[in-house]
Amino acid sequence: MRRILVTGGAGFVGSHLCERLLKEGNEVFCLDNFFTGKKGKIIHLLDHPYFELIRHDVTVPYYIEVDQIYNLACPASPVHYQYNPIKTIKTSVMGAINMLGLAKRVKAKILQASTSEVYGDPTVHPQPEGYWGHVNPIGVRSCYDEGKRCAESLFVNYHVQNNVRIKIIRIFNTYGPRMEPDDGRVVSNFIVQALQNRDITIFGDGTQTRSFQYVTDLLEGMIRMMNTPDDFLGPVNIGNPGEFTMLELAQHILDLTGSRSKLVFLPLPADDPVQRQPDISLAREKLAGWEPVVSLREGLTQTIGYFEQLLSEK
Repeated sequence: MRRILVTGGAGFVGSHLCERLLKEGNEVFCLDNFFTGKKGKIIHLLDHPYFELIRHDVTVPYYIEVDQIYNLACPASPVHYQYNPIKTIKTSVMGAINMLGLAKRVKAKILQASTSEVYGDPTVHPQPEGYWGHVNPIGVRSCYDEGKRCAESLFVNYHVQNNVRIKIIRIFNTYGPRMEPDDGRVVSNFIVQALQNRDITIFGDGTQTRSFQYVTDLLEGMIRMMNTPDDFLGPVNIGNPGEFTMLELAQHILDLTGSRSKLVFLPLPADDPVQRQPDISLAREKLAGWEPVVSLREGLTQTIGYFEQLLSEK
C-alpha cells in the first residue's frame, strides 16, 4: 500500500484521482484549501478508512510522510485564476517549492500537473513537447501560464541539484463530471446554457479549435506516468488529439441535449489561443501505448448527465 498525497485533491481532476487511487488500494491524503475545490466532490470518500482530508494551502509548507505526491493544486479556469492573479502565481511557484521540498525530505516521487497553457498561442501545430511555446508574459493569462512554466523549471532543477524523482505532464483541455457550472470553461458553459435553453455564447467566430479529453483518460495517463522508470522525467503531453472547432462542440451539445438554444457570438478574449492540439507520440511510446479511449460524444453524454442532476438540485 502506497501513501499518496494529492494537492488540489478536492478539485475537479483531484477528486477523481483520489477516488481512483483508493480503488487501487492506496492510502490517500487529500490536501486542499477549498478556493476552487469543494468538499462535496470528495464527501463520499470521507468514511473510507484509508482516506484523509487536510485543509491546507500549498503556499505554506506542509510536513507528512508519503511515497508519492501528485501536485495538482492551482486554479485552472480563467475565471478562477484571473480572480486573484498574484495568488495564482504564488500557488504555482511557492506550491511547487514547498512540495518539492517535501519530496526531497521524505524521498517521495512527485508528479507536476503542468498544462498545455505553457505553449501559449502556439505557432506550431500540433504541439510536441519540444516546442518552447508562444506566451505573452504580461498578458491576462500570464499568471497561470508563466506560473506553470516556472514550476516546470523548479521541478527540473530540484531533480538536477537534489536528485528529487520528478515527473512532468502537460494536461490539455479536460472535461467530465464534477466540473463547476460557473468555471468559465467552454464545455461547462455550453452544457449549462443548453440545458437552460439560454443562448450559447461563442467567443470569436467559433472556428478556433480545442482538443477535449475525458477525465478518466487523463487519470490513466497520469498514473502511468507516475509509475514510469525514474530516469524518465517528461514532460509528456496528456490530451486527446481529436480537434474540434467551438461550433462543432456547440452542435454536439445541442444535439445531445435537444436544446432550443441559439448561438450568439461575442468578441474573443485577450491572448485566447487560436488552436490547441497535442502531439501524443511520446505518451504512446513511454506510457505503455497510452491514448484516449473515450470519444467526445460519449464523454459529453456522461458530463451532460452530471450537469442535469446538478442543476435539478439547485
